Amino acid sequence: MPPEWAPQEAVWLSWPVEDPRHWGGAKRQMIWAKFAEIAAAISHFEPVRINAPKADHTAILSACNAAKAVPERIELFDHPHNDVWCRDHGPIFVKHATTGEVAVTDWDFNAWGGKFPPWDLDNAIPGKVATALGMRLFKGGMILEGGAIEINGTGQLLTTEAVLLNPNRNPHLQREEIEKLLCAGLGASEILWLRQGIEGDDTDGHIDDLARFIDPQTILACTDSRAGSPNTSILAENLSRLRSFLAPNKRPFEVLEIPLPEACEVPGWRLPVLPASYVNFLIVNGGVLVPTFRQTKNDDRALGMIRELFPTREIRGIDCLELVEEGGTLHCISQQQPS
Repeated sequence: MPPEWAPQEAVWLSWPVEDPRHWGGAKRQMIWAKFAEIAAAISHFEPVRINAPKADHTAILSACNAAKAVPERIELFDHPHNDVWCRDHGPIFVKHATTGEVAVTDWDFNAWGGKFPPWDLDNAIPGKVATALGMRLFKGGMILEGGAIEINGTGQLLTTEAVLLNPNRNPHLQREEIEKLLCAGLGASEILWLRQGIEGDDTDGHIDDLARFIDPQTILACTDSRAGSPNTSILAENLSRLRSFLAPNKRPFEVLEIPLPEACEVPGWRLPVLPASYVNFLIVNGGVLVPTFRQTKNDDRALGMIRELFPTREIRGIDCLELVEEGGTLHCISQQQPS
């Protein structure tokens, strides 16, 4: 699996579906406009490939055009699905180190441990994408979401025990068996384990809200120093583990810290504290799209840090406060396809 900063052919999205569980009622128009804004932003860097029922295609194109997308870079596929989190149910692409062939890996998906049925259409998306693109398809052999893994391109894969060792995913597999499947399916040679994720994360603790590789030897990790925050001790332990790991050069990783935003809350919502995180950014060709949360000081600090870490890329902040109500932001809704 190439790292996210490798050249990309496109970014995949799964467009919001008609379902009252997800931004239902009056919020439907808002979330369509937000997805159109995100698709348009990506389209200025590379093509956007969208999973959506055929009946919605005309309206989606209209929404993207209204958001000033690059029209020829919006590609629609008649792929019905259950939910928007393409990072988790979409194809995880791999690339042959010698021939350059790109293929699709198809891991089973059960909506984060059976939390949000149905998920049958989501689970079928990787196979449909492989067929549409004429790519070979390899079965992963276990339940795995794309948001649960972070790859540095030199054989190391970062993940969490709270997700991959959770009995709601693969209760029949031991840690060693899971590691073997990850290494065989994604070309990894070493699995680095953190313990758990931040408060309010429906996924049980995806890595893409906690720590991201910036390059093979650098990790950007979330911290939280607020008194009384449930995330303070969790993230401190994660930081300690990250600093104990060895990079490909057999030296400790350079671990950089980025504070979480202030707590994002929606009164009466099913999640008392939303899992807002600045490391849920999306790397695209020549750019990085960064979630913001209407916290001017914190947002500006995060954008500045990420701008310094990616000096050759254009950094764009995108307001994700409504998006995170359902538990994720930019990285969670997207999946990159390598060139």
